[in-house]
Amino acid sequence: MSVLVAVTDSEEGDVALRTAAAEAALRGTGLLVANLRLRPVDGLPAGVDARVLERKPGVDVAEHVLNLLDEHHEDVQLLVIGMKRRSPVGKLVLGSLAQQLLLNADVPVLAVKVPESR
Repeated sequence: MSVLVAVTDSEEGDVALRTAAAEAALRGTGLLVANLRLRPVDGLPAGVDARVLERKPGVDVAEHVLNLLDEHHEDVQLLVIGMKRRSPVGKLVLGSLAQQLLLNADVPVLAVKVPESR
């Protein structure tokens, strides 16, 4: 079994990767890393069997993650995503990767936020 994490080029992506690595270690499973960045994923966690899955050019990021869930449906038991705080108007005007994945994933989804600075 595996944990799949969608890693964006943001602080939310970094938090999702760290959380997914901890969850994979806790479950004793592998980690599939859906690279949604424009650069390679760096800082892969030590001690976890991690495999990076690159996005093909021109493929929508949500479509890429949902396709990976389909391709690995017998293996993936959890999807981890990072979430960004947005205003109600921002949610209405802009599409949300997190929302698309929450609504369309056929596995449990763990959504994590960046801790607020105090």
